[in-house]
Amino acid sequence: MAAGRHENEDGPAGPVDLRRSPHAKLRPLGLHDAAITGGFLADRQGLNRERLIPEGHERLEEAGNFHDLRVAAGREEGEFRGLVFMDSDVHKWLEAVGWELAREPSDTLAALADDVIGLLEAAQEDDGYLNSYYQVVAPRPRFTNLSWDHELYCAGHLIQAAVAHARARGDERLLGVARRLADHIDERFGDGGDRDGPPGHPEIETALVELARLTGEPRYRERAQYFVDVRGRRELPDARFGSGYFQDRVPVREAAEVEGHCVRALYLAAGVVDLHLETGEAELLAAMERWWADMAGRKAYLTGGLGAHHTDEAFGDPYELPPDRCYGETCAAIASVQWNWRMLLATGEARYADLLECTLYNGFLAGLALDGGGYSYVNPLQVRESHRDTGERGALRHPWYACACCPPNVMRLLASLGHYLATSDDSGLQVHQYATSRLRAGDIAVQVETDYPWSGRVVLEVTDAPADEWTLALRIPAWSAGARVTVAGEDAPVEHTGYVRIRRTWEAGEKVVLELPLDPRIVAPHPRIDAVRGQVAIERGPLVYCLEGVDLPDEVSLDDVRIDRDVPLGDAPQEDLLGGVVTVRLEGEHVPPDGWPGEWPYQDAAGGADGGRGPVQLAAVPYALWGNRGEGTMRVWVPAR
Repeated sequence: MAAGRHENEDGPAGPVDLRRSPHAKLRPLGLHDAAITGGFLADRQGLNRERLIPEGHERLEEAGNFHDLRVAAGREEGEFRGLVFMDSDVHKWLEAVGWELAREPSDTLAALADDVIGLLEAAQEDDGYLNSYYQVVAPRPRFTNLSWDHELYCAGHLIQAAVAHARARGDERLLGVARRLADHIDERFGDGGDRDGPPGHPEIETALVELARLTGEPRYRERAQYFVDVRGRRELPDARFGSGYFQDRVPVREAAEVEGHCVRALYLAAGVVDLHLETGEAELLAAMERWWADMAGRKAYLTGGLGAHHTDEAFGDPYELPPDRCYGETCAAIASVQWNWRMLLATGEARYADLLECTLYNGFLAGLALDGGGYSYVNPLQVRESHRDTGERGALRHPWYACACCPPNVMRLLASLGHYLATSDDSGLQVHQYATSRLRAGDIAVQVETDYPWSGRVVLEVTDAPADEWTLALRIPAWSAGARVTVAGEDAPVEHTGYVRIRRTWEAGEKVVLELPLDPRIVAPHPRIDAVRGQVAIERGPLVYCLEGVDLPDEVSLDDVRIDRDVPLGDAPQEDLLGGVVTVRLEGEHVPPDGWPGEWPYQDAAGGADGGRGPVQLAAVPYALWGNRGEGTMRVWVPAR
């Protein structure tokens, strides 16, 4: 293989194909060139295949999603069931099946998908339009309620499902449906069309760019560009939330901060970066760097979760991050993973891989029950004693939702998770996320063995290599002071964060060992986060930990627990807990408020007194696995002295 040519140019691509995108710093590996083969993330993928995706089909049937499409296709009679964006849940499920079939064929899953694809073909109108809500309920002029009716959002998810099946299976039936719909949208919007304005819920932007990458048709990218360019004219009015909710208050290139509905904002951001990767427009990337700095530096929770407001599922003010009212929508975590991945591909900067890891292992995985029996829409960082869960407010996971955007979204990310492990460029292979896996970039092949995130030891064996020099780059997470890398038993220099880059002529069988210290650590919040002022949290490696009331003696309330910020922390594996985890052990203090009067929750600070104090042994568990042992209290941030 010629030096400087390491990416796979021939095989199918995964969700993002940058092989012909001239402005990418890094390029994802081919669809079959990165696979998670064991460990923690493989267990989640196995659960997705064996339970989530098959049950997802059943839930879509029960909820009426398929019924609505059958009515639109003339196969059934009846009224529309559900919400205006019901089709999108079908499309996300279909995308999940596509990527899952690429991981491992299944006649059963393929038959389910083929049946649904046939239904979509039958429901599509002659002009290419497809949206069961409008076809069944509202046969009025289409694309007239861009703020709320989600027509373009549903179309975007259909396109992404079509891309998945075309790349994963070589099946272009759904791609034909998607192209006819995309052509219809192209005719209706922009020059010569009769509709003007951006979608209230972005998604179509990134989908159209990917469709252009797949088909080579530039009109799709140009229409995505149009939807970005017309945003910011304040034409998406809403009396409750304002134009900022829709990211329509300021043109994209001028926006100094990220605002509004979190999922909308980050789906848009992913599409904007996709456009930069195709066009090289510097203003677009500069705007996204501002958005990211605002989000990561002032509006993200410790878990990577996003959204301080329940009412509008939106970002709050800078440092407005209340743990008990954290919305942390699972879909927002998924959108963050997608956006951070694209920012990494555009810049090559490790900070985006760091936030992707944090969000994946915490904000995202908390959205799924350990056994796959429930999903979280909302992911709080604290559940108080006597908390009342009002249906979908985060203290409980549910098997499905009336607004079921999160469950099939979880499925499609899990099915495509191998896509986010590694990249290539002209210098060689870059490994960004650590899991037992196999990776290939052209003539370079690497086998990874690790028990990450429980162990920080990662062994990478070169199993195939070209004759010339190439560079293996390994991400050193920002939390990992003291990381060590050895090559053939000899130490390699390691910077505190970023990437260690090892350039040499490699031989098959050579091993690199990365040791990431996973000592538990106490972390403090920014002093302007008033909601957790005076509190601390516990992390170990990429995992955020929490305390659960189920681990406390009956007489101790989690609401009354305190810890010393200088307390020694210990960790220990517990194979019999939550499927096998590492817990963090420490001593805390129980401070019941016995000295406070019951009729008024305030008193003179000079005369106030807590009740009796006593030590209590605490065991923290990974936040991503909280709530799997019944209802009860939980908190990430703990008062400290």
